[in-house]
Amino acid sequence: MVKVTFTLDETTVTRLKRSAARLARPQSYVVREAIRDYADRLGRLSEEERLRMLAAFDRVMPRVPQRPLAEVEAELTAIRAARRRGGRRHPSR
Repeated sequence: MVKVTFTLDETTVTRLKRSAARLARPQSYVVREAIRDYADRLGRLSEEERLRMLAAFDRVMPRVPQRPLAEVEAELTAIRAARRRGGRRHPSR
């Protein structure tokens, strides 16, 4: 184990002491568990975030144009060619 020093606000210290007393464990144990739990959740969406993103996806998907792949490929080819020539000669759709 490595000994470290942190500066915490009074509210956090009160919560830490209360949690340690409730669990009948040392404060260092509570801090280790809290950090492990936080690290495990890092990068995962909360349920609220997940639902918000799914709702946004559901709003955007109907707006995606349904065009044949050949038409999309032709447009991309034209865009790439225009870029090589220095720009489009007519406005894009």
